[in-house]
Amino acid sequence: MKQNTACKSRSAESLFIKYVSQNILGMIGISAYVLADTFFISRAEGADGITALNLVLPLYSLIFAIGNMIGIGSATRFRILRAQKKESADLYFSNAVLFALAFSLIFILAGICIPHKIVVFLGGDARITEVGTPYTRIFLCFAPFFMWNYIFNAFVRNDGNPSIAMAATLFSSLFNIVMDYVLMFPLGMGMSGAALATAISPIVGICICSLHFLGKKNSIRFVPGKPSIKRLAASCQLGISAFIGEMSSGVTTIVFNFLILRIAGNIGVAAYGVVANTAIVANSIFNGIAQGSQPLFSEFYGRRDLSSVKKVLRMSAACAVALAVLLLLSINLFAGQITDVFNSEKNPEMAAYAITGLRLYFTGFLFAGFNIAATGYFSATAAARQAFLCSILRGFAAIIVCAFVLSALFKMTGVWLAFPAAELITLFFILYHLRAGLRA
Repeated sequence: MKQNTACKSRSAESLFIKYVSQNILGMIGISAYVLADTFFISRAEGADGITALNLVLPLYSLIFAIGNMIGIGSATRFRILRAQKKESADLYFSNAVLFALAFSLIFILAGICIPHKIVVFLGGDARITEVGTPYTRIFLCFAPFFMWNYIFNAFVRNDGNPSIAMAATLFSSLFNIVMDYVLMFPLGMGMSGAALATAISPIVGICICSLHFLGKKNSIRFVPGKPSIKRLAASCQLGISAFIGEMSSGVTTIVFNFLILRIAGNIGVAAYGVVANTAIVANSIFNGIAQGSQPLFSEFYGRRDLSSVKKVLRMSAACAVALAVLLLLSINLFAGQITDVFNSEKNPEMAAYAITGLRLYFTGFLFAGFNIAATGYFSATAAARQAFLCSILRGFAAIIVCAFVLSALFKMTGVWLAFPAAELITLFFILYHLRAGLRA
């Protein structure tokens, strides 16, 4: 019996290292193209370009959130049912693909008909609307590919092939970075070129993920038939934390943009663009831990191997805390250099805001890393209620309240401190639910 337990522990540990390391690399690949986008736009359009990009980032968050919710939720159901050897597992992939197409039609119509109105609604003045409208039109029209990329990646990863999932993410990001430069500078397409490079990159990811379907180990099936709202709802229950995790960055961006516009104007929003886009890298690291752990949680949970579930949870938490400490140290050392990369106009006011913002905002990842990993655990073990509550708290309730209260008290310093305060509040809430769940 002891030998079996030790074997399981070693198995869980080796699988954790494999899945999490590859997912962190993949997620960093995603964040790399966001940083490249920001860098090239700052060179081509200056602070106005960064401001326009930051104003429309919530739209990206919404598209990614829907794709992530459907993809991760459906892939989690698939993995649990596959572990239980149930044939209904085959129905979830096709259901996810079809519903993603249905949802994306809304974004396509908006991109064709009202992209300028969307930029104005998000806070753009005449100049920012002029810069941001072509970018918005193009990426909205490619919404189905963004969603499908999340779905394909989640299913391939959950079907036991994290290497292909990682390669798809890295190569699509590399394509985006290269094409960003080619389209924006040699071809002179500006913001439209940046949008087109970003829009085509998920197609590259989908094509690479499709290689898994040709392999002997593939167990994913596309089953033609009528889409099932019941299966979608069952998937979304487990994908809701992924949805809220993605949407939280969009909601935070909208709230922060409006608060900062009132306090510091367009220069403040440009500074927040530096902070927000750098934070995407940090979020990608912790999302890599959560998404890498998710197939293991689902597999062990489906087999009722609760000792391995707890083992993976402990490793996820320890990994998140250790990386958060390293991240915070790096930001404090290199905040000035990071800001200089995106401050092509050498604006001293923007630099001052951004450097202070990076150092204060990033203290929140001391708590956020653990929170993201723990919320992923709830979602992957079918604890939909806990995942939903924790995600709502950190993604909406706490951050919005903290942003309004602290900005009223401390202006820009309060804006930067809203994220750490919200994550600290969420930490206590998550610890309570974790202790209650593990005792049960």
